[in-house]
Amino acid sequence: MTAANEISIITCPNCGKRNRVRLVADAVPYCGACGKPLPWMMDADSASFHAAVEESPLPVLVDFWAPWCGPCRIVEPALEQLSRELAGRLKIIRVNSDLSPDLSQRFNILGIPTLILFEGGRVRDRITGAQNVTALRRWLDSQLTSSRAG
Repeated sequence: MTAANEISIITCPNCGKRNRVRLVADAVPYCGACGKPLPWMMDADSASFHAAVEESPLPVLVDFWAPWCGPCRIVEPALEQLSRELAGRLKIIRVNSDLSPDLSQRFNILGIPTLILFEGGRVRDRITGAQNVTALRRWLDSQLTSSRAG
């Protein structure tokens, strides 16, 4: 199980400095060397989901995936790229559906990958199926822009 106080080492895409980033934090993680926002992409499970997603200070994109899922492996590099591009604006959480079937049931995950965008602890939108980085960026930009406007 993933603990809510889990720490990952994230390399700053701006300066290359390695930084400790918590799964659950009250604010956006910043690089200790250059001060730029860090990509915030981590794994969560049933035990850490509420604190990591529903109490996040940023919108959260949750990727429901499984290790055996080919389309899930196609989406992962796109999510990594988006976590760098949207550092400071978006947190990405990956949930292994095989290890957290209760979350899959709770959010009615019928196919993977399913990406659910949370904002303020609530589901804002969702898409199912492999999407390329361009389609994901367009979808996220429209969602994040409309949330700032409204």
